Amino acid sequence: MEKENENTSKIENKEEILNNENNSENEQKEELTIEDKLIETEDKLTRSYAELENQRRRYEKEKEEAYEYGGMALAKECLNLTDNLERSKLSIINDESLEKSNKDKIIEHLDIIYKDILSIFKKNQINEISAIGEKLDPNKHQAMLEIEDAEKEQGIVVQEIQKGFTLKGRLLRPSLVGVSKKPEKSKENQEKKKEN
Repeated sequence: MEKENENTSKIENKEEILNNENNSENEQKEELTIEDKLIETEDKLTRSYAELENQRRRYEKEKEEAYEYGGMALAKECLNLTDNLERSKLSIINDESLEKSNKDKIIEHLDIIYKDILSIFKKNQINEISAIGEKLDPNKHQAMLEIEDAEKEQGIVVQEIQKGFTLKGRLLRPSLVGVSKKPEKSKENQEKKKEN
């Protein structure tokens, strides 16, 4: 019986040792999970801070753009003034009922007004887009028609229908232009089409 008691006590001791080891492993797992949770929380906090910082930068950029380009709608409307002045000038030039001296005076006054408007535009960083003689740039020009021209390279602006403008480098209105194209040999082409 003594042997049985000894064996039983040895078994109980072994069980106790195993239980103690299991408890210490569980405690370590709990500590690791707490450390993992802490690392995870720190990571979330860092990401949240970065997101807030990005939102602040985005807000600042939008605020600056609104300040710089806020008058774009007004500037677009003011462009109609220049268009109307140019149309008035053309109609006066083409009006045969007016005397030449009267035409010259009226055109001179319209030119003064037009130059004043352009100087106001330049003060506010609204600039004309140069078009005639340049290669067609879809970022600045809008082609309205093609004009046959054997002397010019294809895609060169040869006519400006309406002036384009930029506001602080940003497109306000594209230039409406006529673009050169190589003349077709129409008679030869028509004959070839008929033969086919």
